[in-house]
Amino acid sequence: MKRNLAYVLLLMLVVVASCSFTNKTFENDDKDKLLLDLITYVLEKGHYEPKVLNDEFSVNVFEGFIDVIDPTKRYFMASDIEEFEKYKFQIDDEIKNTDITFFNIVYERLMQRMGDAKEIYKEVLKTPFDYSEKESISIKYEEEPFAANRAELKERWRKQLKYATLGTYDSKISHMGEEDLDVTDDHDHKAHSPKEAELKSRGSTEDTLDEFFGFVNDLERKDWFVQYINTIVDEFDPHTFYFAPEEKERFDTSMSGKFEGIGARLQKKAEGAKIVEIISGGPVWRDQRLEVGDEIIKVGQNGEEPINIVGMRLDDAIKLIKGAQGTIVDLTVKKVDGSLDVVSLTRDVVELEESYAKSATIIRGTEKFGIINLPKFYVDFNDYSERNAATDVAKEVERLKEEGAEGLILDLRDNGGGSLKTVVEMAGLFIKDGPIVQVRSKDKGKDVYDDKDERIQWDGPLVILVNELSASASEILAAAMQDYKRAIVIGSKQTFGKGTVQNVIPLNNMLRSNDHGDLGAIKITTQKFYRINGGSTQLEGVKSDIVVPDRYSYIDLGERDQSNPLGWDKITPADYTTWDGYIDYEKTIADSKKRMETSQQIKLIEENAKWLKAEQDETEISLNFDVYKDEKEKDKEQSEYFKKLTDYDSKLTFKSLGYEEQLFTKDSVLREKRNRWHKNLAKDVYVEEAVNVLEDLKINNIKQGKLASVKN
Repeated sequence: MKRNLAYVLLLMLVVVASCSFTNKTFENDDKDKLLLDLITYVLEKGHYEPKVLNDEFSVNVFEGFIDVIDPTKRYFMASDIEEFEKYKFQIDDEIKNTDITFFNIVYERLMQRMGDAKEIYKEVLKTPFDYSEKESISIKYEEEPFAANRAELKERWRKQLKYATLGTYDSKISHMGEEDLDVTDDHDHKAHSPKEAELKSRGSTEDTLDEFFGFVNDLERKDWFVQYINTIVDEFDPHTFYFAPEEKERFDTSMSGKFEGIGARLQKKAEGAKIVEIISGGPVWRDQRLEVGDEIIKVGQNGEEPINIVGMRLDDAIKLIKGAQGTIVDLTVKKVDGSLDVVSLTRDVVELEESYAKSATIIRGTEKFGIINLPKFYVDFNDYSERNAATDVAKEVERLKEEGAEGLILDLRDNGGGSLKTVVEMAGLFIKDGPIVQVRSKDKGKDVYDDKDERIQWDGPLVILVNELSASASEILAAAMQDYKRAIVIGSKQTFGKGTVQNVIPLNNMLRSNDHGDLGAIKITTQKFYRINGGSTQLEGVKSDIVVPDRYSYIDLGERDQSNPLGWDKITPADYTTWDGYIDYEKTIADSKKRMETSQQIKLIEENAKWLKAEQDETEISLNFDVYKDEKEKDKEQSEYFKKLTDYDSKLTFKSLGYEEQLFTKDSVLREKRNRWHKNLAKDVYVEEAVNVLEDLKINNIKQGKLASVKN
């Protein structure tokens, strides 16, 4: 493509918006109204398929917002909904007039009803539950009406809370007779009588709800308004999304795999911010004075007076703890043993290692293959020269070549996509040159993204693993390699089916002056992408060459199951020539299918997938303890039966590469993570079949004298 579309689109919006908004006088300078005006403007001008704001749109937003904030119908009553319904056909007009009356009324009533809910659950949990009563609860909430009055609402809460306590109650009396009340269990080291167990299970549920409502209390009005904005935005398509400033920062972190801070994941507790995970390689990990379970109660900046964060919103506490690389933060910490300590740390760039590509060698007899796992197509949007998925995969390919790998598996399972630029570059590692993906913008012709580098980094046998959660950039890569007949795709019947491209537009760029602070950003669908054969992956995904079931096979997960997806279509194909490196491409696929048809492990996986679907479809749950125990016993038997899945042994050996082996001497956490990964790979029938396919490609090509060179 000759010009960077994201830049052109952003420039176009900024110029137009500067003219539109800088001279506009808002009747009310409220930030919420400004946000609503800006976002609807961007959607109208920039979205690939903008929606008409009419009564149908209004009804969808009305129903969507109520469902988002009260999905289980435990707050609002029927009278509330009846009162709200006078706005049901007016929301489109409100949006056009930058009016947020509907939101304000619903928000104020929600705050009132949540206050009522706190009273209700406290009342309910004062009374013992009778587990011998034969009653049930429906968890198909969308089909339940709203409660007609407080008594009906309280009864709904009673059933929900009884359902929540059943498991705890069972765990406290499990395997206990009346004569052995001191037998220990896994929860509080003492088994209880039914009366004691019932009392403690109610107490446990109350503690959980207290913690939940503590979290809800931390939410501010602006947080609920973001939900409203995104209900509107979601009507355009499932991948258009408004990021509040904090969410935008988290999105950037997830895409780049790094942030500046101390390298610890935190959880809000009444006593402060509890450390729940220490990130390998970060300042906390290197310092070694803090551990999981420690609670941060005060935060100071390089010797300044510390600020008490007890009771503070977690997001606000994190803002104090995070900071620029090289700056110092002083943490007052309550240690796991109860002692207090002040720990000063120098903030640094922390890399989230689990976000990045990793590789291993696979050994079967005298043969050696390589596998690269890629969790996402990551990139630093502020600096492409920094670490990104394409350059990292290129490095892993080189390392595997040096290790003597004769075939390569690229594992894109659960990879939801990411940067379009990285996938084009990555595809170029495996072909000489040519088109990778076609992209069409709103009201324009197509652009073809090519690999122009004639160097082929890997010309040996290649298999790509996918599943139902492989989406977007993963589908671009799998589709291109499939169309070129460059790789054999093994996995689910079809991938996720996301065939759209999004650009992130900072809303601050829409105004010449802004008195409201950071306005966040909108991720907006601006393009659709197409395979080089002209077909779209939208809704249909990529169909695997070799279909194997997995646990998601019968569960609705794809783009077609999301709200408001764009439709499928096709365009003219690009000009490309298929790969001539494989002689028996179709025969290799046919042989693999035969193996899969006779695999007992595959049959067991299919059986497990059907059972999971049946469990998901069960929406009427008994609240009778005897029935609960019977169902639990049946589930336990099924779980034991399917436990054979994890007992599988492919007899393959997995080893870390040399550079990682050197890292293990200083990083035992990394060693443990890799050992766990290798252990799981050894039980993975999909990886085993990928190795079988690599062997077939290698053998068939050797017979024809066509084995590609894979060594340096």
